[in-house]
Amino acid sequence: MTEAVDTESLEATLAAAVAEVSAQPEPHHHHVNADGEPVAPGRRIEPGQVWLNTPETPERSLWIDASEGVAGDMLLAALIDAGADAGSIATVLDRVAPGKLHLQTRAVKRGGMAALKVDVIADEPEPPVRHLAEIEEMLDHSGVPEKTRDWARAAFRRLAKAEARAHGDTVDSVHFHEVGALDSIGDIVGVCEALRTLNITSATSSVVAVGAGQIQTSHGTLAVPPPAVAELARGWQIEAGGGPEVGELCTPTGMTLIRTVCQAVEPLPSLLVESVGRGAGTRIRADRPGLVRVLIGTKGTASVVEAPVTDPAVQAVHLIEANVDDLDPRLWPAVYDRVLDAGAIDVWLTPIVMKKGRPGHTLSALSYQQHLDAVTDAFVTHTSTIGIRISAPGYRRVLQRIWRTIDLEGQPVRIKISGDGPGATIQQATAEFVDVERVARVLDQPQRIVLARAGVEAWSEGLYPGAPWPAPDLSEDAEGDASQGGEINE
Repeated sequence: MTEAVDTESLEATLAAAVAEVSAQPEPHHHHVNADGEPVAPGRRIEPGQVWLNTPETPERSLWIDASEGVAGDMLLAALIDAGADAGSIATVLDRVAPGKLHLQTRAVKRGGMAALKVDVIADEPEPPVRHLAEIEEMLDHSGVPEKTRDWARAAFRRLAKAEARAHGDTVDSVHFHEVGALDSIGDIVGVCEALRTLNITSATSSVVAVGAGQIQTSHGTLAVPPPAVAELARGWQIEAGGGPEVGELCTPTGMTLIRTVCQAVEPLPSLLVESVGRGAGTRIRADRPGLVRVLIGTKGTASVVEAPVTDPAVQAVHLIEANVDDLDPRLWPAVYDRVLDAGAIDVWLTPIVMKKGRPGHTLSALSYQQHLDAVTDAFVTHTSTIGIRISAPGYRRVLQRIWRTIDLEGQPVRIKISGDGPGATIQQATAEFVDVERVARVLDQPQRIVLARAGVEAWSEGLYPGAPWPAPDLSEDAEGDASQGGEINE
């Protein structure tokens, strides 16, 4: 018996599909995706202005639902769907690879769920094999925001370490295949810029579904999870998410980004949700929607009420510590420098007495999440420690700082001013000591005299604790520029 066909419904569905295709831009016929298939039509995002953070922008927390897997393009799509600045992302991609990386978005449905699909289109028909140094050189473009560059460098370095462990190579000799292609570089840089435009300061994820079975790669047929994903998952909670037929659910790019930006694996935390994003991948699955979901908002518990993350002056940081009792003390100044070079916010040394009455020192440093690996590597490389303590993210409150320049007998001396900013009063006003040292040499006067004179001159110009916050100085680049050799103490 033949079923009756609802011709009116069928015609309406076909008409809607034709209208949707007609409304879309022409496809990029000369571009293909990572699977070698033509890129479907979508909305091309043109480069524009790079997003600028302001004191009014709230710090936000991110939770990534990777229970159906995760890939770089899926996470990028979810973040843009949740409100990340697509124009800023397109601009940064163009700066990383001028004229060769383009961003395209389109609305899709997967398993009955509305989602966003993002294609990072690369004008690179035959991607070369790239090494870490080449990718880092691309990231060093002066127009890439510092926070985005730091996150991306940390991600590629983490991936290089995983590949090196998997293949028995050194980090510098690792050559990236699929991940070294421009579109994959665009996925990683795009996610890092998306996080910056959302002002994400803390992130966690669900248990990551990595898949099962086998996949084909440039190294041949590999079991799922492939070696790089397995190495990246060290210390992280994963699950198959299905039987052998499910295939790959988590790519090396996806796992790299999870490990770089997330501090912990946890179920959905207590969160005042501001936005939700769903990102789709290229593969359409029959067994699940195959989406990455992100929830973004402000996060607080009883333990952090005194330091709410909604305060722009509060920053999430890690405390890294190591006890050392057998290092030549003459080496400590160089250790300080190397830890700071690795990205530490601050570093200090505390005398202690260790077991058996041995004198020693605790080396401590503060670091943002994106520099954590580099800072801990500096601890291991430049000291004799065999163990490091890393705290869960804590919070620090930072006063705003600006600089004003005073004159002592024709010699400029910068005054560092700190406080809560316009509308408040000055909390501290101190002369930059490197300037004091220089002026003391030039004028042939004791440093204590120059320091005292600088304080008197600053006071006479209204730069002292309790005075009103200074008006903007448009005559010179005085807003926190330490390029003349000034030392900024956090």
